[in-house]
Amino acid sequence: MKNVRIWFKKVGTARYISHLDLNRCMSRAIHKAKIPLWYTQGFNPHAFITFALPLSLGISGERESMDIKLDDDNFSREELIERLNSALPDDIPVFDATEPVMKPGQIAAASYVMVLDTENEDVQDIAEKISGLFRSEKVVVPKHTKGGWIDFNIKPYLDRTEVCVKNGAIVIDAVLPAGSTINVNPSLLNDAIKKYLDLDLYADMQRTNLYDSDFKIFQ
Repeated sequence: MKNVRIWFKKVGTARYISHLDLNRCMSRAIHKAKIPLWYTQGFNPHAFITFALPLSLGISGERESMDIKLDDDNFSREELIERLNSALPDDIPVFDATEPVMKPGQIAAASYVMVLDTENEDVQDIAEKISGLFRSEKVVVPKHTKGGWIDFNIKPYLDRTEVCVKNGAIVIDAVLPAGSTINVNPSLLNDAIKKYLDLDLYADMQRTNLYDSDFKIFQ
């Protein structure tokens, strides 16, 4: 039995696939590609497939991962990647397969890139307003939790957030808490812009990486 961490992207139209549907898609692709997957023993055997940190709907992912166990220790990395890509849609390409180094429970942060559509308004002026907002003492937005909606102050989590103008568009680079302890969805930043600046801007959001508590890249 061999543990393998499969690295893939979730881009294009795949960003609108729920995590449940992604799980089904991957399971079917593994079956179609005839990957020698390891199954649990007992009365109801099932395949070991687990994802590090599911993406929120509408956010694309540049470096997503899925852990599986192979029944064949000699099954090559190259063949695994080739077979999976032949069975997966183009918007979910596999680009690597490695031995897991960190446990998913070690994930503490995620990096995002948000590109805002300003609809031909004064891009530089809006970028400066957003930067000023993020420097405010408090930035409170509604956040949905298991217990219902709460007023949530995102300001303490904006230390690693930068706003700039690139190629005529506003780009927000943010590293936000993620994992089992606390999660700050990047959409909350856009909610704050709408609430405080009265700007309802479309945001193209992309998760680029995951990190542990020491900000080491998840491997």
